[in-house]
Amino acid sequence: MLFPRPLERGTLIRRYKRFLADVTLADGSETTIHVPNPGAMLGLTEPGLQVWMSRSPDPKRKLPMTLEMVELPGAGLVGVNTMNPNRIGETAIPQGLIPELTGYPILRREVRYDENSRIDILLQSDPDALQRPSCWVEIKNVHFSRTPGLAEFPDCRTERAVKHLRALDRVVQAGGRAVMLFIVQRMDCTVFTTADDIDRAYGPALREAASQGVEVLCYSCHLTPEAIRLDRALPWRP
Repeated sequence: MLFPRPLERGTLIRRYKRFLADVTLADGSETTIHVPNPGAMLGLTEPGLQVWMSRSPDPKRKLPMTLEMVELPGAGLVGVNTMNPNRIGETAIPQGLIPELTGYPILRREVRYDENSRIDILLQSDPDALQRPSCWVEIKNVHFSRTPGLAEFPDCRTERAVKHLRALDRVVQAGGRAVMLFIVQRMDCTVFTTADDIDRAYGPALREAASQGVEVLCYSCHLTPEAIRLDRALPWRP
């Protein structure tokens, strides 16, 4: 996933009201930016951290700058924009960078399914070719890590994410293929697990979904101020 233009660097002053942050720009001026992440962002909101932001060319936008990455000493860049993993997946799947999801010539986004839900990506076979079950792919952003090398999800309670797992389970029970894809926007992790002490419901729900046939995939990323690219598969530690 390429950024339309290189990200701009700044220094975090504070994050507040979940979706807002004040930063100091490279020229010394201060501004308020949009934070596209509803989670707690544990470990990523300390004042003084270096941050990287995109700038919208839309003159009508109230907050032209968006937080994309936080730079952690010893860990490097961490992607916090929860909209980017979908874009990363949409780019990586057609390129064959996720071997488990190859062989589907049709990729559709935000398709309505289940009970008032929309799947992030729906992969389908060519109607004129040998049919195979459609593949329903739910994507989650992972930016949380408390132990060196260990990526964790979630960083706060998330009933919505549990709801998505239940929906994927129903896809499998109906004869379809369902995949829970975790995109780790970090370069310092080698293993993925669930943060069961933070959300006691999500980890058990993921393990139950996996036991019923929902596939669990996890991939890390390589991040620069110019682009975010899928890097390598990470093992899941249930």
